[in-house]
Amino acid sequence: MHFITSDHVQLDYTDEGQGQPIVILTGFGGAKDIWRAQIPVLIQAGYRVINLDGRCQGLSEHTAKGLRMSRRAVDAHELIEKLQLEQPILLGNSMGAATWFAYVSLYGDMGIKALIDVDQTPKMINTPHWQYGFKQVQWQDIPDYFRMPLGHSTFKHIDDATYTRVKAVEAQAPFDAKLMFPLLVNHAVQDWRDVIRQLTVPFLIIAGAKSPFFNPDFAAVTAQMALRGQSVVIPEAGHIVMAEQSAAFNKALLEFLATF
Repeated sequence: MHFITSDHVQLDYTDEGQGQPIVILTGFGGAKDIWRAQIPVLIQAGYRVINLDGRCQGLSEHTAKGLRMSRRAVDAHELIEKLQLEQPILLGNSMGAATWFAYVSLYGDMGIKALIDVDQTPKMINTPHWQYGFKQVQWQDIPDYFRMPLGHSTFKHIDDATYTRVKAVEAQAPFDAKLMFPLLVNHAVQDWRDVIRQLTVPFLIIAGAKSPFFNPDFAAVTAQMALRGQSVVIPEAGHIVMAEQSAAFNKALLEFLATF
């Protein structure tokens, strides 16, 4: 399915199931198909699942317009408004989770039911008082560090069916890292800790114990900032937790969803 944003960009999404809506966003460079192992499980559990490719990702339009976190949050808000979703649960991996932080910063959390962060620190830059950023990146490394390849995001191979589907999308709509560079830098310099401290809805962080990007201890530290924060660390999983350890991820996700 497609919809057109207020700045005239066509975005691709799927809308499946009935019941409580969950809106999903994928991380930098990823396509919505990476959630293949979650969609049927959530539908069977009684959820309506809306899975969105952000601009310049997957099958959405690739454009130089709006390559900033605030615009990504507006895009998601416009889809939620278009579909008239009431109290959606927001689920995101990596930059997808950070987009939801931007969303709450802009719109507050009164209109959502819960927020789920999959392996995304609220602050990417390491400082003397914050050692949970992206690898060892510090302010003096910006922006040149992010011109280089980020390295492997996984610890364990994702399942074959998901891998095949993701590669098919990549062949159809190749990721353009050069085009997306401004967004990556905009993402890297944000600090969402103030947003998390103001959250009043249930908040879950699911981190990968073997994430190549983040120290998994960030999950507990960050969850403690929120009024209703929780954290789970999945063993033998890297940054793409939901596709590397799908069964363990789905179990943690459904257990959290059953608490409210």
